[in-house]
Amino acid sequence: MALKRRNRVEASFAMSSMTDLVFLLLLFFVMASTMSSPNDIKINLPTSRAQKVTRPQVAKVSIDNLGNYFVAIGKAKPVAIDPDNLENYLANIQASDTTMYIALHADEDVAYKEVVRVLDIANEHHMKLVVATKR
Repeated sequence: MALKRRNRVEASFAMSSMTDLVFLLLLFFVMASTMSSPNDIKINLPTSRAQKVTRPQVAKVSIDNLGNYFVAIGKAKPVAIDPDNLENYLANIQASDTTMYIALHADEDVAYKEVVRVLDIANEHHMKLVVATKR
């Protein structure tokens, strides 16, 4: 007499819990990536012993390690500027706001003459300039 088993064992996997986990991780990474500033310019600032922070920057002039100039006003996205047009650009900004501060963010590997160029522009136009450093 041949007896057959009536209970069959089925190998299955419930994907619903796995998809919930994947969507939760996806949501986390999407939210975390929007918190960062992907358009920041990578600049390695020199260090300083000074711990005072001045008033918030109104105009931020950045020079990266390749010598490219970028200007951001307030919290706006940085705009690439030709070094020859930098003086005219900053003069136009100062004409609209005479109390403007310039924050100079120069990479520590930038040639000293590039930093002096921005210092000269600020001095000629009587602009207040702050040099940014790491703590």
